[in-house]
Amino acid sequence: MLRAESITLTYDGATPVHALTDIDLTVGYGERIALIGPSGAGKSSLLNVLGLLEVPSAGEYWVDGQPTASASEKTRAQLRSSTFGFIFQAFHLLDRRSVLENVKLGLFFTEVPQREWNDRAAQALESVGLTHRMHTPARLLSGGERQRAAIARAVVHSPSVLMADEPTGNLDSRNSARVLELLAALHRDGGAQVIVTHDEDVAAQMDRAIVVFDGTVRCEPAH
Repeated sequence: MLRAESITLTYDGATPVHALTDIDLTVGYGERIALIGPSGAGKSSLLNVLGLLEVPSAGEYWVDGQPTASASEKTRAQLRSSTFGFIFQAFHLLDRRSVLENVKLGLFFTEVPQREWNDRAAQALESVGLTHRMHTPARLLSGGERQRAAIARAVVHSPSVLMADEPTGNLDSRNSARVLELLAALHRDGGAQVIVTHDEDVAAQMDRAIVVFDGTVRCEPAH
């Protein structure tokens, strides 16, 4: 499904920063992968390349067999919106908008007809247990509810790959456990998940934990 070969990512400047160096990685359909390692190791940079949010400086990256490193931004955007769903540590909800409106934003750049947006968003909220908060302004949600709303937004278009950057990083232990249970339940519907985490308990639930260190993949211990 996802295959990276000799991926390098360098940020130009007075002193170039080598975020990723010569990375090879494959993520198969149905796999759950954890990207672990110290802060600044390159985990989020790798996630961004895998999610087509950044273009590698060198190497090739295939999504469902389609090469992307030299693809146009339009092609990358179309592939990104149809293939990936993104969950971020900071939630990125619009506080003055309702939960339903926030979830519908996940459909904005997809090919889902606008007449279906309300139903699709309502179904996504049901899947994360937030139907009762559908018309509530996002600013009134608890931290756990905000992350569940963000997950609903990420899955509303039924992506085949879910990308999550520290999805439990801002949550207490009870809400972290609930989010992990939710991600596991969503995975049973198929697809792949790639999760950046510092939490060993999160990594232990994945099929593989890939260690990223100084912009390279050091090892891939099996779980």
